[in-house]
Amino acid sequence: MPSIFSYQSAEVDWCESNFVRSAVIAEYYNTDGTPLFSFLLLSPLNFLVLEGAGACGRMELCHFKVSLLLAGVFSMYFHMTLSYVGQLLDELSILWTLAVAYSFWYPQAYFPKCIKTRRHFFWLTGTTTVISTLMSFIKPTLNAYALNCIAFHLLYMTWRELKKCNDKRVHRMAAVMVMWWALAITSWISDRWLCWLWQAINFPYFHSFWHVLIAMSLLYCCPLVIYFDVSYEMPSFKPKLEYWPSDSWPVVVPYVTLEEPHKQC
Repeated sequence: MPSIFSYQSAEVDWCESNFVRSAVIAEYYNTDGTPLFSFLLLSPLNFLVLEGAGACGRMELCHFKVSLLLAGVFSMYFHMTLSYVGQLLDELSILWTLAVAYSFWYPQAYFPKCIKTRRHFFWLTGTTTVISTLMSFIKPTLNAYALNCIAFHLLYMTWRELKKCNDKRVHRMAAVMVMWWALAITSWISDRWLCWLWQAINFPYFHSFWHVLIAMSLLYCCPLVIYFDVSYEMPSFKPKLEYWPSDSWPVVVPYVTLEEPHKQC
């Protein structure tokens, strides 16, 4: 019986052929190609976006940074080894990153009726995450599908917030975020379900596209989270979406600035 740390001991194997370009890296492009780009470039950009508005507390930001970086590192380790441990570390790091984001930035207006304070919500989120972590060992092949389903709740929450907001910039940013997410999930599903087709035409790289596309979606998601968080937690300020280096550029980094006085969006 192979060790849980052994190469190719995972229950999941993506479409890219193994050990083609390296004797020690199972999936080269899923490890060293586009995921490395998204990990080294887009994640730091997200950190700058998060810090730019000052809307996130130091502790919250620190926790989210660490969890996001670990998710990137564990993803690379998993695709390098395709080990069972790597698979679980990859999936659970994403689960705990989502848990951190929910714990700190989920709007209090949407708390369950039995939850009265943010502290109580921490306990609810933590308990749910621990239970989900334990359940993830039962059928690891289903973990990725379950994690992707969480996106539908995030999209639903975004839709509810957009219904209360008339700012065209916010709606445009949400549309761009959804576009990147749709491209990302299409790439993920294509790699998972149409692998036979991509291997037939010698182009089995859609999972590596997923890494970059989901990171691009996150680059637009973070400012939206900050924007809505400021609206709830800092009512004396008016959040405003900006783009660096300029609105006219085809590729931009969105961020949030704070203005006074606050006017209801």
